[in-house]
Amino acid sequence: MKKFLSILPYLVLTLIVGIYFGIKLSNLIAFSENQKQTQKFSEVLEFTEKYYVDSVNSEKLVEDAIRGMFENLDPHTAYVDVKEQQASEEEFRGNFEGIGVEFQIVNDTITVVSPITSGPSEAVGIISGDRIVKINGKDCVKWKSDQVIKQLRGKKGTEVILAIYRPSNKSVSDYKVIRDKINLYSVDTAVMTDRETGYINITRFSETTTEETIAALKKLSSQGMKQLVLDLRNNPGGYLNQAYMIADLFLNEDKMIVYTKSRNERFNEELRASKSYPYEKLPIVVLVNGGTASASEIVSGAIQDWDRGLIVGETTFGKGLVQRPVELSDGSAVRITIAKYYTPSGREIQRNYKDKRKYYEEVLGREEADSNNLDHTAEKDSSKPKFKTNGGRIVYGGGGITPDYIVDAGKISNYSFELRKNNVYYQFIREWMDKNGASLRKKYSNNISTFESEFNISDQQMNQFVQFASKMKVKFDSKGYASDKEAIRIRLKAFVARDLFKNDGWYLSLLSKDRQFKKAISLFGEAAKMKGLPK
Repeated sequence: MKKFLSILPYLVLTLIVGIYFGIKLSNLIAFSENQKQTQKFSEVLEFTEKYYVDSVNSEKLVEDAIRGMFENLDPHTAYVDVKEQQASEEEFRGNFEGIGVEFQIVNDTITVVSPITSGPSEAVGIISGDRIVKINGKDCVKWKSDQVIKQLRGKKGTEVILAIYRPSNKSVSDYKVIRDKINLYSVDTAVMTDRETGYINITRFSETTTEETIAALKKLSSQGMKQLVLDLRNNPGGYLNQAYMIADLFLNEDKMIVYTKSRNERFNEELRASKSYPYEKLPIVVLVNGGTASASEIVSGAIQDWDRGLIVGETTFGKGLVQRPVELSDGSAVRITIAKYYTPSGREIQRNYKDKRKYYEEVLGREEADSNNLDHTAEKDSSKPKFKTNGGRIVYGGGGITPDYIVDAGKISNYSFELRKNNVYYQFIREWMDKNGASLRKKYSNNISTFESEFNISDQQMNQFVQFASKMKVKFDSKGYASDKEAIRIRLKAFVARDLFKNDGWYLSLLSKDRQFKKAISLFGEAAKMKGLPK
C-alpha cells in the first residue's frame, strides 16, 4: 500500500501528461487533415491553371469552388462577391454618399423618380419627373445604370453639376449639387390612415431600423395614434438584434423575445425585453406574407406567442437560421449559418430545406383560404410540433408563422402581371404628369388627405392607359382587364400620389383597396381584448 501511495503522484502526473498530449495529438490530426484538404485544393487549382486546354479565370474558379462547397449545406449559407458585399453593407448600414435621387432610365434618359427626403437634390429643387441630360458637362443620354451611379455617388462635400430638362418648363437648367451622406430608410412610411390608426411599413432590419421606428411611433403618437398596423410583408429580415429591439418596443417586463441554439455554445443566446416603452399596451396588428422572413418572423413570432397582438395575412417564409458574415481578404464574404432561432414558446421557424428547389417553390405554390385561425385549426392536420401561446392557444413550429387571421392577398391576372413587368404604369403616369404635374402640385400642395378624397383616375384615362400599354407591346386581355380594372385604377392613382407625396402618398392610395390591411383594421377590438385593453 505504501508502495502504491509513493507512486500515486507519478501516476497522476502521467495521466495528466497523457491527456494533455492526447488533446494536442487530436488537434494536430485535425489540423493535419485540414492541411491535406487545403493542399489537395491548391494542387487541383494549380494543375487546372497550367494544363487546362483553354485559358481559365482563377478568381472565378475559386469562387465557383466555394459555392460548390456550400451546395450541400443549408440554402442560406452563401458566398458573396465583392460587389454584392459592398451593396449589402450599404443597404444594411443604412447610408451612402451621393446626390440623393431615385432614378429610372426611360427611353435612354435618366428620369428622376423621386429625390430622397432631406437629401441634397431635394434641397436644390430637383423634383420627380426631371430628366438628367448631362452630368458635369458630359452628355449622359443612353448611359447604363451602373455608369450613372458611378458618376452621381462620391465623397461627401464634393460637387456635381447636373443639366436638367423639366418637361413643364420645356427648358434645360444647371443644378449644382453638393454630395452628402444619404440615408437609406428601412421604415418606408409612417402615416395615419384615419384619426386613430397608425400604419408603419418596415422593409428590412438594418442598423438604423429601431431608431427609425421609434421616431415613426413618436410622430404618429403626436398625431393621435391609438392603435397600430405594423406591416412586415415582403420584409426579408436583416439584423437579429434590430428585430429583438423592435419587439422590445411592444413587449413589457422580462419577456423572452427569441433564443438561439448552436453546435457551438458561445452562439447560444437568450434575448428578452429589457426596456420600458409607451407602446407596450398599444393595440397592434402585424401584417405578414410569404415574403416575411427571418428577423421579421422573430418580431411576428414574439407578438403571437405572447398574445400581444394579432397576426394577419399569409404564412411567412419560414427562415429560422442565423448567419454570421465573414469578410475575406479581397473584400468578398461568406455568410455561414451558425445557429437556429426559436420563438418564446419554443417554436423552430425554419422549414425543411433538404430539397433546395422545393424549398423556394413551396412558398410560390402556397394556397391559403381566408379563415379565422385564432385557434390555428388551419394547421390541425399538420405533422408539425405543437406549442402553446401565453394564453394557451395552439401554434405550430417548423414552418414559419401562420397568421391568426388568414387573408389571401388576391391574385392578379396575367395582363396585370405584364403591365407591372414592363413598367407600363410608371411610364404612362410619367408622361401624364409631365403635362399635368404642375397644376396638380398647385391644386393639392401638401394636402394629401384632400388628394386622397378628391382625386380619381377617370374612365377616359383608363382607356388611354390601355392604348398606351398596347403601344408598349402589352397585348390587351379583356378578361384580365375586367377582373383587375379597379386594382389597375388604384395603382395608377398610387403612382400619381407617389409623384406628389412620395411614399406616404403611394401607401395611402394602395391601402384603400388592400384586402389584408382592411381586415387588419377591423380587428383592433379583438387585438385589444387579447391584452385585456379597453376596446
